[in-house]
Amino acid sequence: MMRTDSDSWDAMMAAVRAFHDKHDLRNNGGEELSYRVALMAEELGEVSACVTKGKPREELAEELADLLILLMGTDIAAGLQLKMAFWAKMEQLMRRDSRRVGGRIRVSDFRGLD
Repeated sequence: MMRTDSDSWDAMMAAVRAFHDKHDLRNNGGEELSYRVALMAEELGEVSACVTKGKPREELAEELADLLILLMGTDIAAGLQLKMAFWAKMEQLMRRDSRRVGGRIRVSDFRGLD
């Protein structure tokens, strides 16, 4: 596969879309949201195993790439416009304060917890 701009979200989405088209995921159950959520949970478990078992960083990167590809494919399957949702959420997160919870930093909506 020829990559023109490997840092471009649009190029990455085009590659995932090509994968979906190649395997006709839309017409073969591969774009059903419940199935995709189950696959993401499976991949998150593999990410967790990499961390908890001390596997090499390359394996962690591969599992994270699998999760990212599934997320991007879910964007395609559900028509979510994830890029726009990402920037809207980042804007919201940047306005939030952080707290230390259990010795770690946490950036969250703490309404009702004061």
